[in-house]
Amino acid sequence: MQVDLVHLDTLRPHELTIPKKVDELEKMTNRWNAYVLPLVVDKKTGVILDGHHRHQVAIRLDLKRLPCVQVDYMGDDSIELGVWPNCGRESITKEEVVQAGIDGELLHPKTSRHRLPDHLPPISVSLTRLQQVAD
Repeated sequence: MQVDLVHLDTLRPHELTIPKKVDELEKMTNRWNAYVLPLVVDKKTGVILDGHHRHQVAIRLDLKRLPCVQVDYMGDDSIELGVWPNCGRESITKEEVVQAGIDGELLHPKTSRHRLPDHLPPISVSLTRLQQVAD
């Protein structure tokens, strides 16, 4: 899987986040002084599929770019979608995920659950590099 540095302003969340989890992740990110896991993003729309809390940390830290794995969400049948237990929904579709991101009508935290065919690659991209507009 290729990891690209994607401009923060092109990314669109589709779910809300849990503030306490963002606080904890911000502390860990500052301790590491790096991002160690990329976000997963639909390359066509910029909708975030996985990494909403990492995205919120980036906003807090005023980062300009984030490490992302860009996927063909609608065209790749190997990307599985389900819902988390106790999220209040029986099911969700890829179309609903994309529409929530485009419209900005965010779903509850931990609604959609994406499974990729491969594990995300371990990375270490410094916060300094992510604060730059370009290399």
